[in-house]
Order: sequence, then structure tokens, then C-alpha cells
Amino acid sequence: MADSPKVRVRFAPSPTGQLHVGNARTALFNWLFARQHGGTNILRIEDTDVERSEARYEDQLISDLKWLGLDWDEGPDVGGESGPYRQSDRMQLYHDYAERLLKEGKAYLCFCSAEGLEADRKRAMAEHTSPIYSGKCRAIDPAESQKRRANGEAAAIRLRIPERPIKFHDIVHGDVEFSNEVVSDPIIVRSSGMPVYNYVVVIDDAEMKITHVIRGDDHLSNTPKQVALYEALGWPVPEFAHLSTILGADRERLSKRHGATSIANFRAMGVLPEALVNYLALLGWAPTGGTRETFTPQELVKEFSLERVTPSPAVFDMQKLYWLNRHYIAQSSPERIMDLATPFFAKAGYVPAQLDASAREWLGKVVALVVPSVDKLEDLPQRAEMIFRYDAQAAIAAPDNAEVLSAEKTNAVIAAFAKKVEAETGPISAERFKAIVNEVKTETGAKGKELFHPIRVVITGSHSGPEFDKLIPIIETGSALNLPSHVLSVRERVGKFKSLNRG
Repeated sequence: MADSPKVRVRFAPSPTGQLHVGNARTALFNWLFARQHGGTNILRIEDTDVERSEARYEDQLISDLKWLGLDWDEGPDVGGESGPYRQSDRMQLYHDYAERLLKEGKAYLCFCSAEGLEADRKRAMAEHTSPIYSGKCRAIDPAESQKRRANGEAAAIRLRIPERPIKFHDIVHGDVEFSNEVVSDPIIVRSSGMPVYNYVVVIDDAEMKITHVIRGDDHLSNTPKQVALYEALGWPVPEFAHLSTILGADRERLSKRHGATSIANFRAMGVLPEALVNYLALLGWAPTGGTRETFTPQELVKEFSLERVTPSPAVFDMQKLYWLNRHYIAQSSPERIMDLATPFFAKAGYVPAQLDASAREWLGKVVALVVPSVDKLEDLPQRAEMIFRYDAQAAIAAPDNAEVLSAEKTNAVIAAFAKKVEAETGPISAERFKAIVNEVKTETGAKGKELFHPIRVVITGSHSGPEFDKLIPIIETGSALNLPSHVLSVRERVGKFKSLNRG
């Protein structure tokens, strides 16, 4: 018995825009399948859409794939035995095979004008029939066709679809069958000389010896045309696995109106790559047994199976992604999170882009204080706003603080607290702050919320927030640093609050 061919898969994006989650999941599933089987993973750039393809998009998608932790064995940036890996560099190959199909009578020249084809389509729609090609050029004598083309008459090249159903097996969807009438005779090369997607993808996959085509199910209807091409060229048909559509929470196809959809968006939001990879793997796939939801890439390679990919649409749940992101943030080293967080604080204008040792150490404590309460790293500056921005007027006007500020003992608590803070001559330590609060408690008889909430409003502008024993040293140390935002000390905050005649 002959050995099965070595697994070879490919991810073949078009550089016409940013890499979105659907394509990223396709890239991930191809990578997992290749790595699990010790096979070859290929990156191919499908740039035959000349008007929309741009080098910057190719650079971006390669950067995004590497950020996700995905790699490839052959591709435009690493080379390989199956190159070139951009379709724009393979045009001669496509034309050679098209001429071969014409010569063998498996394709024919079509002289129908675009206007005529559009009229046929509109007529079919009006008659409520399928808008398929009439086949009027099928019967033209090949010699006559070649003569007309040689005389300069514009002609597309169409594949002759056999007069029988086209069948193939899909690992996700099972046995699939399309009638030849539905498929019609597809154009493989336009009259402009530009080959079409459904043609070039077959040439590339066959030439690159792809064994498994793993892609989105929006390509399912393209597959019979491609199978017919494999058969016409006498090539083995690869295995197909069409991945389910990804939907938004409203169960409509995921799009920009649902929020972030591109990998660049998630990177900019401060979602960790391992969280996104983990989440993408669970979109339309489930591991065997149990309800486990966190997996490292290595564990995914071990667990992954195309047979456990569901044909049902997958719903993108942003809250589930955030849950995983919080998990991986907690698992990460403080140094890593600090490095990732710093640009967000710099963008907010809170710290310089380059930190000296003392500022870095201090900001690390800020990050550690607020990071457990964020879904994504871009939220860190907002969560830490109480440290960097103090607005006494806003604190007094805030509806959430109204009940606290109107309580019976609030004025006495604030007055006693302010008097003691103003009497301090140096930075207030956590221990000294605790002692001051205890003195205020004794003098005013306030305790619990009626003691702590007014003091918290005075210091942070809100009646809720981090524990004082961690917050106070951060505020006091930060006020001594030369930061763009100038962190106000406890004494400065009390002064601003008093100046508005509270207490």
C-alpha cells in the first residue's frame, strides 16, 4: 500500500485590505493542521485583483500573522520549492494551462460581449430562472474560434463543464453535489487576458501539491468549478474543508458595524495574541470531552481535528474574548504587561514614551493596581485616570457622589481629614495615611462608608476605587516625578477640594 502524500496546506489571502478574524481563523486552522501532521504550511498571496491589491496590505497581513504566532514553511518572504508565491508572478503559467485546455477541447473561446451577457442575465432574472451562460459559443468550430481571435476579436476562455453532476467530499459538510446546469461553463480567462480566481487557485494548488484546502464556506459554491478544472487537467482533487461563517451577536455576518473585526484592531486594543488565537480556535471547533476553554498553541496542535469543526455558523462573542484576554494578562509576567501597557499611557499623555528607571518602576505599580479590572490594555489609562487627572469640580458635581457628599457626617469628616493632611510636612506614607483616617474616625465618630467614602471622593473624585494602602504610595511617589500629566499629591488634592468651599 502506497504511503499517503505528505500534508500540504496553504493560506492564500488577497492583499486588498486588513486581515480580519475570518481569514485569521482560516490561517490558524491551516497552521494547526499542518503542524499536527508534520506537514507543510504555505503562504500564498493572491494579488490578481490589480486595482485593489497593495504592498502595504501584504506587509500588514504578514505582520499580523507573525504577531499571532503563526509561521509558514514556504511563502513570499521565505521562498521555497513551489514559488513564486504571488499570483502576479505566475501569469505565464496560467496562460500556458489555458492554451492546453483549449487545445484539448476542454475549454473554448467565448466571443459574447459583456453587454450581451448582462442582457441574458437580466432576462433570466425576469423569467425567474438561474442566470447561467447559454453556451452559445460552445458549438463554434475551434479552428474558426482561433481564426477570429487571431484577427483581433476579443474572446474570453470558458471551461466545458461535463454534462453530469459534480460531486466532492467536504470534511466539514460531508458529501456535496452540484448539477452541471447550476455550475454552467465558467470563464477561466477574461477577454482582457486576466485569469479569474476559480481558475488560478486550482493551478496554484495543484502546482504546489496542496493536499487539503481549508477555507471559509463562502467558497463552497466555487468548489464545483474548481473540481471540474482538476478533472479537466487530469489532476488529483484535494480534500476540502469549508469552515463555517462567523456571525456577530445579532447573528448577521460579522462586519465592521459589529466593532473590531481586523487583527490590527485587536492589536491596537491591547488584546494579547495568545488570547485571540485561543478564541479563534474555539470558533466553530470544539475539543474532545469536557468544557475546557484555555489552550496554548502547542495544546491546540495536539487537540485539533478537522472532523470536530462544525458546519453551523459561529457567533463572535466579544465578552468571551475579553474573558480569555483577562486570563492571559494574569498569566503574563509583569514586565511583559508593563512593556505592552506603556505606549497606551504615553498616547494618553500621562507619561513620556521613554521612561527612566524610577518612572518605569512607578508606572509598573500603577499598571499592577488597575490591570485586574480591565478587559484590554487600551483601557488601562482610563482606569488609572484617578491617579493622573484630578478634577475637584467634577467630583463635587458627579451624580454618583451626591449621596456621599450630602451625608450627615461628610462635612465633618472632610474638614478633619483636610486639617490633618495640611499639617503634614512631607510625603504621606500608607501607614501615616491609615493613622490619619483613624484619628478622623475618633474625632468625628464616623465609620465604614460614612468615613471612607468622603475621603475617597476628596482624593480620587470617586467614592469607589483601589485600596488606599496601595493607592496612596502611588499618588505620593508619582507627584515627585517629572511627568507630563503632573500627578497631584494628596495634599494638593485636598487643597483643590477645599478651594471649592466643601467642608
